[in-house]
Amino acid sequence: MKKTVFLICLTLALPLGARAGMFDDDEARRQIRELRAETTQSLETVRQRVEALAKNQLDFANQLEALRADVARLTGQVEVLTNSLEAAHKRQQDFYVDLDARLRKLESAAAAPAVAPQDGAAPAPQKPADPQAEMRDFETALSLFRGGKYKEAQAAFEGFVATYPKSSLLPNATYWLASSLYQQRQFDKAAELYGKVPANWPNDPKAPDALLARANAQVEAKDVKGAIQTLEALIQKYPTSPAADNGRTRLKTLAPKKR
Repeated sequence: MKKTVFLICLTLALPLGARAGMFDDDEARRQIRELRAETTQSLETVRQRVEALAKNQLDFANQLEALRADVARLTGQVEVLTNSLEAAHKRQQDFYVDLDARLRKLESAAAAPAVAPQDGAAPAPQKPADPQAEMRDFETALSLFRGGKYKEAQAAFEGFVATYPKSSLLPNATYWLASSLYQQRQFDKAAELYGKVPANWPNDPKAPDALLARANAQVEAKDVKGAIQTLEALIQKYPTSPAADNGRTRLKTLAPKKR
């Protein structure tokens, strides 16, 4: 009790300025504590924002990389389609040039006199093929195919092959007959007929295209092994043909380990 009274008296005896200083120190400490709390909270907020920005930047970088990959893939597809279109255009031009040349040969052969056999026997009377009728029948069958009438085109090409067994257009007729079957989803028969073109007329311009088409028909018929062998034969026999270029691309898909 005496000690308490002594402390009270001592406090009252202190100058007014000293007592005010004691209260100022408490206020300063309180403000420091508040300032520290605010600073800690602000730093935490800044840290969270930095982390969010970093995450967004990473997501953006991943999205950008994915877009670049998509652009590269689409660019490659455009190049492949462009090359295929150019090759198809060239094949079409070659086809009509070849068709015109063969028509001229047919006209010349029809106008040439028949040669008598060496044994002196009289030649059997044989009606020469009419080049104009032959060309007309071929164009009729081809028009049916182009018009999407594949069953009618099949019958027309079969009739052409039977009517003109020695025609110079026989490789083309066989190719388009196979294509008519392919469009009717008769893939096994189509593959067989496609194979007759390079087998019977290996030097014909249609031979490389027939091998490529045969491989496609074999793939549709679930004969992937046979398709790979056909593509390898195409590349080996006709390495510089546009069909071989497409065959290499196709082979990378069917047998990636071999290429």
